[in-house]
Amino acid sequence: MAALGAPLRTLRALLRELRHAAGRSYRDSPAYRHVLAAFRADRVTSEKLCRAQEELHFQAATYLCLLRSVREHEALHREYHGRGERSPQEVAGLVGFRLPQQPGGKG
Repeated sequence: MAALGAPLRTLRALLRELRHAAGRSYRDSPAYRHVLAAFRADRVTSEKLCRAQEELHFQAATYLCLLRSVREHEALHREYHGRGERSPQEVAGLVGFRLPQQPGGKG
Protein backbone atom coordinates (compact mmCIF):
# COMPACT_ATOMS: atom_id res chain seq x y z
CA MET A 1 0.00 0.00 0.00
CA ALA A 2 1.19 3.49 -0.77
CA ALA A 3 1.87 6.17 1.80
CA LEU A 4 -1.07 7.12 3.98
CA GLY A 5 -2.83 10.33 3.09
CA ALA A 6 -4.64 12.62 5.48
CA PRO A 7 -6.87 10.83 8.01
CA LEU A 8 -9.87 12.98 7.07
CA ARG A 9 -9.49 12.00 3.41
CA THR A 10 -9.32 8.33 4.40
CA LEU A 11 -12.42 8.71 6.58
CA ARG A 12 -14.39 10.37 3.78
CA ALA A 13 -13.37 7.72 1.26
CA LEU A 14 -14.26 4.97 3.71
CA LEU A 15 -17.70 6.47 4.30
CA ARG A 16 -18.17 6.79 0.53
CA GLU A 17 -17.42 3.09 0.08
CA LEU A 18 -19.84 2.25 2.89
CA ARG A 19 -22.48 4.28 1.05
CA HIS A 20 -21.81 2.25 -2.11
CA ALA A 21 -22.12 -0.99 -0.15
CA ALA A 22 -25.19 -0.17 1.98
CA GLY A 23 -27.13 2.19 -0.27
CA ARG A 24 -29.03 5.26 0.92
CA SER A 25 -29.49 4.04 4.50
CA TYR A 26 -25.77 3.72 5.15
CA ARG A 27 -25.94 6.18 8.08
CA ASP A 28 -28.14 3.72 9.98
CA SER A 29 -25.64 0.88 9.63
CA PRO A 30 -23.50 -0.28 12.56
CA ALA A 31 -20.39 -0.03 10.38
CA TYR A 32 -20.97 3.71 9.83
CA ARG A 33 -21.43 4.36 13.55
CA HIS A 34 -18.38 2.25 14.43
CA VAL A 35 -16.10 4.01 11.95
CA LEU A 36 -17.14 7.47 13.15
CA ALA A 37 -16.82 6.49 16.80
CA ALA A 38 -13.38 4.98 16.22
CA PHE A 39 -12.12 8.08 14.41
CA ARG A 40 -13.54 10.37 17.08
CA ALA A 41 -12.04 8.30 19.90
CA ASP A 42 -8.61 8.26 18.25
CA ARG A 43 -8.29 12.04 17.90
CA VAL A 44 -5.11 13.23 19.53
CA THR A 45 -5.73 15.94 22.09
CA SER A 46 -3.43 17.77 24.45
CA GLU A 47 -4.45 15.47 27.33
CA LYS A 48 -3.90 12.23 25.46
CA LEU A 49 -0.73 10.82 24.00
CA CYS A 50 -1.36 7.97 21.62
CA ARG A 51 1.38 5.39 21.39
CA ALA A 52 0.15 3.94 18.11
CA GLN A 53 -1.07 7.16 16.58
CA GLU A 54 -1.15 5.90 13.00
CA GLU A 55 -2.59 2.47 13.81
CA LEU A 56 -6.26 3.36 13.31
CA HIS A 57 -5.44 5.29 10.17
CA PHE A 58 -3.54 2.32 8.73
CA GLN A 59 -6.39 -0.07 9.61
CA ALA A 60 -8.93 2.29 8.03
CA ALA A 61 -6.84 2.59 4.86
CA THR A 62 -6.54 -1.20 4.69
CA TYR A 63 -10.30 -1.63 5.12
CA LEU A 64 -10.88 1.04 2.48
CA CYS A 65 -8.67 -0.88 0.06
CA LEU A 66 -10.67 -4.05 0.79
CA LEU A 67 -14.04 -2.34 0.21
CA ARG A 68 -12.86 -0.77 -3.06
CA SER A 69 -11.42 -4.04 -4.31
CA VAL A 70 -14.61 -5.95 -3.53
CA ARG A 71 -16.74 -3.33 -5.31
CA GLU A 72 -14.49 -3.30 -8.37
CA HIS A 73 -14.35 -7.12 -8.42
CA GLU A 74 -18.15 -7.34 -8.39
CA ALA A 75 -18.39 -4.83 -11.24
CA LEU A 76 -15.89 -6.77 -13.33
CA HIS A 77 -17.63 -10.05 -12.48
CA ARG A 78 -21.01 -8.67 -13.60
CA GLU A 79 -19.51 -7.36 -16.83
CA TYR A 80 -17.45 -10.37 -17.89
CA HIS A 81 -19.14 -13.36 -16.24
CA GLY A 82 -20.28 -15.97 -18.72
CA ARG A 83 -23.96 -16.06 -19.57
CA GLY A 84 -24.23 -19.77 -20.24
CA GLU A 85 -23.80 -21.73 -23.43
CA ARG A 86 -23.52 -19.73 -26.64
CA SER A 87 -24.22 -20.80 -30.17
CA PRO A 88 -21.31 -21.23 -32.61
CA GLN A 89 -22.55 -18.18 -34.54
CA GLU A 90 -22.42 -16.02 -31.40
CA VAL A 91 -18.92 -17.21 -30.51
CA ALA A 92 -17.68 -16.56 -34.04
CA GLY A 93 -19.19 -13.08 -33.93
CA LEU A 94 -17.47 -12.33 -30.61
CA VAL A 95 -14.04 -12.92 -32.09
CA GLY A 96 -14.83 -11.25 -35.42
CA PHE A 97 -15.33 -14.27 -37.67
CA ARG A 98 -18.24 -15.41 -39.81
CA LEU A 99 -19.20 -19.02 -40.25
CA PRO A 100 -19.20 -20.26 -43.85
CA GLN A 101 -22.55 -20.62 -45.60
CA GLN A 102 -23.58 -24.17 -46.34
CA PRO A 103 -24.83 -25.08 -49.82
CA GLY A 104 -28.58 -25.38 -50.22
CA GLY A 105 -29.36 -22.43 -47.98
CA LYS A 106 -28.78 -24.28 -44.71
CA GLY A 107 -27.12 -21.88 -42.29
